[in-house]
Amino acid sequence: MNSSKAKIKVIKKRDINISKKPEIDEMKKKKEPAREMVSNVSNWVNDLQKRKREETKIALEQLFPKQPQTDSL
Repeated sequence: MNSSKAKIKVIKKRDINISKKPEIDEMKKKKEPAREMVSNVSNWVNDLQKRKREETKIALEQLFPKQPQTDSL
């Protein structure tokens, strides 16, 4: 008759805390490299945008100088 009853596993509170820590540590280990990659890519994008802005600014200054040019004919 014992085999027909459902078995109940007793988990103590301290066992639950121990079992959750490795999962959290593993998640942190996985998240850190991902954050580092995102940071690197973000820095690359920011550097590229900064260079493009500087190049555009220089090009516009060459096309449209601040002081009007006079004809020296």
